[in-house]
Amino acid sequence: MPSDRAITAYLAGPDVFLPDAAEHAARKIAIAARYGITGLAPLDDASTAAMTEDEAWRAIFHKDIAMMAASDIVIANLTPFRGASADAGTLVELGWFLGRGRKIFGYSNSATPFADRSRAQSAFVPDPATGLMHESFGLADNLMVVGAVVYGGLCPIVIPGDGRDRAFDALDVFELCVARAAAALGFEHRN
Repeated sequence: MPSDRAITAYLAGPDVFLPDAAEHAARKIAIAARYGITGLAPLDDASTAAMTEDEAWRAIFHKDIAMMAASDIVIANLTPFRGASADAGTLVELGWFLGRGRKIFGYSNSATPFADRSRAQSAFVPDPATGLMHESFGLADNLMVVGAVVYGGLCPIVIPGDGRDRAFDALDVFELCVARAAAALGFEHRN
């Protein structure tokens, strides 16, 4: 059952690297709001421009941790990023929420199973040793990622239901994930 206040969701994911990151984040925040969820997007602000690289990464890290601490749940973009699996930073954030017992919801715009993506990647980037196996459970990502989402939020990773991969920045699967999170938390869609 929802409380009298809105649920706050940290909108984790590599979306921050998009050329239109602020506009994309605004679209995600608007979608979440329609379901009664306040979205917090971890955008890098202009204040880091005047900092050294060392100061900037530390400021971003601490800002993101503060945003996560202020959030009730995470809705994570687990779309493969620069490899067969989800963004490494997003996975750290997922672990942060799991370790604190906060609800975890995740989605991927890829309908291609993790094992297939891993094999395809190995064809272009050789494994660090010969004979390494590929995890082949038919899952959306590595079993630990899937387990964190399933046991952290009681919903599987949301993927395209029609079996077709989406563009990296598509938002239809994100909206389905938000809808499932809202339903799991006892919220209903608002127009």
